[in-house]
Amino acid sequence: MGQVVVISTGGTIASRWQGSGFAADARGGDVLATAAVPAGISVRVVDLMSVNSARLTTRDQLALLRTVHEVLADPGVDGIVVTHGTDTLEESAFFLDLHHHDPRPVVFTGAQLPLEAADGDGPRNLHDALLTAGTAAVRGMGVLVAFDGQVHAARGTIKVQTLAADAFADPSGSPVADVKDGRVLVRRQPERPAPLPLPQADAPLPRIDVVMHHCDADPLLFNAAVEAGAQGMVLVATGAGNATPEVAAAVEAAVARGVLVALTTRVPSGPAAEIYTQGGAVDLAAAGAVLTGTLRAGQARIAVLSAALASPGADERTRVLRRLVAAPAAEAASAPVSA
Repeated sequence: MGQVVVISTGGTIASRWQGSGFAADARGGDVLATAAVPAGISVRVVDLMSVNSARLTTRDQLALLRTVHEVLADPGVDGIVVTHGTDTLEESAFFLDLHHHDPRPVVFTGAQLPLEAADGDGPRNLHDALLTAGTAAVRGMGVLVAFDGQVHAARGTIKVQTLAADAFADPSGSPVADVKDGRVLVRRQPERPAPLPLPQADAPLPRIDVVMHHCDADPLLFNAAVEAGAQGMVLVATGAGNATPEVAAAVEAAVARGVLVALTTRVPSGPAAEIYTQGGAVDLAAAGAVLTGTLRAGQARIAVLSAALASPGADERTRVLRRLVAAPAAEAASAPVSA
């Protein structure tokens, strides 16, 4: 019998009506009681926190990261499921994936409908996550997201639906597995960079901000974040990663001050690319911005955060960030494998 530990953090899957709206207040055992536990799996619950995930902080994510590592110190544990709010699930999952050294899977899941909804999606999602976490075929895949019958690699997976059940996808990729008829059918093996060590427990938490480019945008908000003490910035540009000459000059000035700048795009899928000048990605890269490939804003920010936590030096942080965002090698699709 495999042992899976469920770490409960809150979110819609743990939410009840509060009189004016829903909020997370249920313990992990209450959430687990709604789901069918797959045959052959024993479950232990760790109640870490119970919050709506839009309220999560870096300190909370570090607490989750350390809890995962503490749980995996037990060789009797076969996998972990993290129940999490969907708003920032993509950020927490990617953060853990960047620091995940163990071959045993960590599987995030949640729900779009609250705990007591008659037609809720939480019970099925939790069942599928438990099944995935206890499946040997996904060992070595890193951190995963199980939702609406599919399993996604943490890297690149974002929330793509505000309310619909099929909430998560990688707009530039494909799921790594499907859950069907009580089996996990593996499609492919995700590529991951070498994991980072755990951040030091007493490390100061850097401020990392996100600014979006748009018509009429100027560097005001970007510069304000830098002046507020941001050690890292994510510029969400247009198209394949384009802004203006004025923004490029602001990026160059920020990099000269030791600020780590990442460049992503507001377009749903496809990579940022050096194509255009006059403030485009060609100029932004020359100014020192690091293109983040297909990572979108939330996960680009997590990559900057992890790079900043990894080293106090600007040059080393930049080298770490470039490694974390490097486009994975082409992933050949494999024939489905049942487990």
